[in-house]
Amino acid sequence: MLELLTISEMAAADRLAISAGIPGIELMERAGAAVADAVSVAHLSGKRVLVVAGPGNNGGDGFIAARHLAARGYVVRLMLAGQTSRLKGDAAEAAKRWSGEIEPAQPGGVQSADILVDALFGAGLDRRVEGESRALIEAINASGAHVIAVDLPSGINGDSGAVMGVAVRALETVTFFRRKPGHVLLPGRQHCGPVSVADIGIPASTLESIRPRTFLNAPGLWQDVFPIPRIESHKYARGHAVIVSGGLFASTGAARLAARGALRAGAGLVSIASPRDAMAVNAMESPSIMVRAVDSADQLQALLEDRRLNAILLGPGGGVGPAMQEKVFSALGGERAVVLDADALTSFADNSERFFTALANRASQSTILTPHEGEFSRIFRTICKKHSVKQKLEVCRYASHETHAIVLLKGADTVVAGPDGRAAIADNAPPWLATAGSGDVLAGMATALLAQGMPAFEAACAAVWLHGEAARRVGPGLISEDLPEALPQVYRDLFQRIVH
Repeated sequence: MLELLTISEMAAADRLAISAGIPGIELMERAGAAVADAVSVAHLSGKRVLVVAGPGNNGGDGFIAARHLAARGYVVRLMLAGQTSRLKGDAAEAAKRWSGEIEPAQPGGVQSADILVDALFGAGLDRRVEGESRALIEAINASGAHVIAVDLPSGINGDSGAVMGVAVRALETVTFFRRKPGHVLLPGRQHCGPVSVADIGIPASTLESIRPRTFLNAPGLWQDVFPIPRIESHKYARGHAVIVSGGLFASTGAARLAARGALRAGAGLVSIASPRDAMAVNAMESPSIMVRAVDSADQLQALLEDRRLNAILLGPGGGVGPAMQEKVFSALGGERAVVLDADALTSFADNSERFFTALANRASQSTILTPHEGEFSRIFRTICKKHSVKQKLEVCRYASHETHAIVLLKGADTVVAGPDGRAAIADNAPPWLATAGSGDVLAGMATALLAQGMPAFEAACAAVWLHGEAARRVGPGLISEDLPEALPQVYRDLFQRIVH
């Protein structure tokens, strides 16, 4: 279940299922039963359950969950935000099937419950929560009950993961058919707890009509094109990655981290293109990594005339300014794959138009940009002014469309977006990955995957997932140097999964 459905796409899935002969009330019955199942799995009957239902279909799910739970021996109260007479369609029918009392939803009534089912708003909320609704959500959060959200915690936008003023903090969430982007993007993910996806009978074939373009970043998304070394392979067949370093007084450690990441990620050869004054320190990294003397953009261009050097990374510790700009243009001028990170991006903060033109001119080539949010806001100022930077998924898509490049926007919920509209969101980055140099390793890994011939979108996605998985294997106390050394075990497990 890698597909992440937007609110409109999920509505389309419902419509397609109904048009295929599944009554809407039947879908709602199955959804409500799934919520009741989630309560029953974790809690013995006899517990006190409060269902807070809203005026829409999410509330209808709540009515059905309440009915099932009462039949299973739970002591159930139901509160409705709104009037029963104003319920429509399937939600109205669900309310008719509930024979218990319906209390008005008031903050003061949110008490004396062991389990609270949040069926107030669900995923479709597109306005700021204010007034009584805000007070109700605040009371839910202060209740001390075990909160289970229906579809998505109330107050979270299903498309962006944004908190619409205030949001329920659930301990678990039950959603239906497929997850939404808001389950994976921050801060929405932090409000969900573990998310279970219930099968309510919507045929998987509906996805063929919907054609979703947003996915969870996991091996199933890219493993079919992941480079598995073949028995007859040799180092030249696995690509030659070039990492451009800054001078002696720059942060040369960043380039060395990237080079180590590229080497462990499978590039057949890795070279550091180093200014002469930093060659000695760069040569100390590893005897497996070559060092080439490169002091200028012209010398870099001369080096890259060797077509075997098929992927290049610029940015980590490379220095900010005109000299870096010219090196970037030298790299972009050829047919090799290019990864631009850190200083290579910041160097164009005041000259983005020429930069974007150069990127557009190589639209058919593999190019990955790997900014964190600060770098992104400096390079894509116009996009950030038009669209809230908190709308991470959409601004990443806009940036990819404008540059004709793959944009990898880093963070705990790293988004990878491509010019064709595809996007993937990662959810496997542990908190200890937030340490100096980890982004340099990530950029090196992406470069290595490009060098091995992996398509750019899939290479970026794979690098992000591998990066998070390596960090998870290392655990707390991680430093950036640990990440490349954790990759062999990650690769062994991944290869077994792909081969079998």
